[in-house]
Amino acid sequence: MRNRLLLVFVGVVALLLAIHDIPLAGHLERVERDRLVTGLERDAFIMAGRSEEALEVGTASDEPVLRSMVARYSREENVRVAIIDADGIGAIGSDATVLGQDFTNRPEIEDALDGAPTTGDRFSTTAGETLFFVAVPVWSGETVVGVVRLSAPERVVSDRVASRVRGLLAVALISLLIAVAVAWVFANNVTRPIRRLQSATDQLAAGNLDTRADDTGGPPEIRSLAGSFNSMAGRLGQLVERQQAFAGTASHQLRTPLTALRLRLEQLAKQVESENDDEVVHTVEAALFETDRLQRMIEGLLALSRAEDAASGPIEVDLSSMVRDRAQHWAPLAEERSVEIVVEIPDAVIVLAVSGAVEQIIDNLVDNALEVSPADSTLRLRVGVQPPFADLHVIDEGPGLSAEDRAHAFDRFWRAEDSAPGGTGLGLSIVYQLAAAGDGTAELHRAPSGGIDAVVRFRIGASS
Repeated sequence: MRNRLLLVFVGVVALLLAIHDIPLAGHLERVERDRLVTGLERDAFIMAGRSEEALEVGTASDEPVLRSMVARYSREENVRVAIIDADGIGAIGSDATVLGQDFTNRPEIEDALDGAPTTGDRFSTTAGETLFFVAVPVWSGETVVGVVRLSAPERVVSDRVASRVRGLLAVALISLLIAVAVAWVFANNVTRPIRRLQSATDQLAAGNLDTRADDTGGPPEIRSLAGSFNSMAGRLGQLVERQQAFAGTASHQLRTPLTALRLRLEQLAKQVESENDDEVVHTVEAALFETDRLQRMIEGLLALSRAEDAASGPIEVDLSSMVRDRAQHWAPLAEERSVEIVVEIPDAVIVLAVSGAVEQIIDNLVDNALEVSPADSTLRLRVGVQPPFADLHVIDEGPGLSAEDRAHAFDRFWRAEDSAPGGTGLGLSIVYQLAAAGDGTAELHRAPSGGIDAVVRFRIGASS
């Protein structure tokens, strides 16, 4: 935002300078050229006055004072000077070629000999370039006794005019630089409180509910916005805390009556078994099954609540060692289901995760994979390292999920239509929450075999 504000401010100043200085530069160029022409005409008339007597008596070429004046003026002003008699023949000049040269074929000389001062430019075949000239008649009474001509290459005149314009452009550039400096200070003062508020917003979005914005500095509108943000963050923190507390408390409170209900159902099952009433026995067994499912759901909610409330921060965990240990733990159940667990891991990969998270993540993913793995299939546990991350892959050869189902698989209580009975729909939610608590991610991809490649990404620890 600061850069955009800076660009807008500088752009406005540049536009104003352009609107002001471009026409002014054109006007200054015309004024400077007119001033230069007027100055040359004035100097030409002064020389005409000083050479009048010498031209009238025909001794101009023998006057050392005139020659000195012409040489000095030509040197100081960087122009060519030619004093020409009434016959159009050069009498005195700033260079030796003027003396005795016939100038009658020069249009400006002809006009000046007719009594008309002339100013303009033309291409000179002698000089091989365009010349700018001023030619004025030398009067003696009512008679023209000669001409004074001042000339210079057009580029010299243009350079003089351009130097004035460059001065204006230099002033405009300095003004623009000052505007940049002022805009930088202004943009920083305006955007600094906004950047602080944005930083607080990012922290809140990342899950830090204790973050607060600085509402003591900046414009009144920003202070008011920061105050509203702090109020919102406080209410949001209280709401999340109450929700987590309710989920944990409700789960704990449900354990006791649920345990008592299960005991009564088990007693009822024993009683109806002796009566050989198959329908009642089936109903009691179904009730026990749902009771077990409810028990697992409560345990899942407790685990999810603990994962959401993981405020202790991540610690370093040996991911390779944990994968190897959990694979051995699940090996008997996998063998019972004719599923082979293959472990592909480096020797030691240290990652960051909240306490107990890696174990629960592996258990949930392996449990889900074994539920869908067909007999005589392979379940692969793989760890790949791509600094600064390490990826845990749990790859099964089951039926897999569609792209739409994989997108919803981490939602709470979501279950696939053809999933096995008894599931709670919380396992993957717990995996996702535990991974996020350690600044990690969890995703489901399609495996090459058609099954699921569950990928959990951890940040590599400093000790790895």
